[in-house]
Amino acid sequence: MDWYPLYNSLRIAAVSTAAVFFLGVFFAYYIARLPRLCKGVLDVVLTLPLVLPPTVVGWLLLVVLGPRHAFGAWVLDTFGTRLVMTWWSAIFATVAVSFPLMYRTARGAFESFDETLSDAGRTLGLSNTYIFWRIRMPYCRQGILAGMVLAFARALGEYGATSMVAGYTPGRTATISTTVYQLWRNNDDAGAARWVVVNIAISAAFLLTVNLLESRQRSTGEGGAA
Repeated sequence: MDWYPLYNSLRIAAVSTAAVFFLGVFFAYYIARLPRLCKGVLDVVLTLPLVLPPTVVGWLLLVVLGPRHAFGAWVLDTFGTRLVMTWWSAIFATVAVSFPLMYRTARGAFESFDETLSDAGRTLGLSNTYIFWRIRMPYCRQGILAGMVLAFARALGEYGATSMVAGYTPGRTATISTTVYQLWRNNDDAGAARWVVVNIAISAAFLLTVNLLESRQRSTGEGGAA
């Protein structure tokens, strides 16, 4: 059994989750503080990939990144690098489709934050950076963690946009999702079922780990309060 699709899927999901963590937290933090009208407009723009079909997201990415279009052609001519049909091209797709999940959960967490805590920190002379990382982020960690779990799971299972932007080449761009589809097309139901089981096992293990960490943090917090 060729394990490349597993390795490729995990590294794509890991890199895209790291990217959407910083992007999601950045946009969620600043947009949560904007007036309602601006927040509403930006919300629509940033959340749109969540409701669009993955193939539409993939087509839009090809319009931007494809070698026959302005930006993709410029990168190819300048750096000699194609932005599509490589393993890391899938990162563009997974970031696009998983970002709204991270952004929405992080923004909800930031909006529930008690601002009197940050005000109290400022009266003690704490910097905004310290308050953000040592007070705001720990307070909002469950929402942030939930966003990361959703983003990782979405990236791990992404098929539509990934297949359009990265394609399917065994040993180069294949992921679990694209491999399942190709095996199914070739009437290899047993092979497809094996990869489905692998995907379910990884997702379940990841969710179980997160739940255990949350339970431990909750127990620690209750112990400290006692």
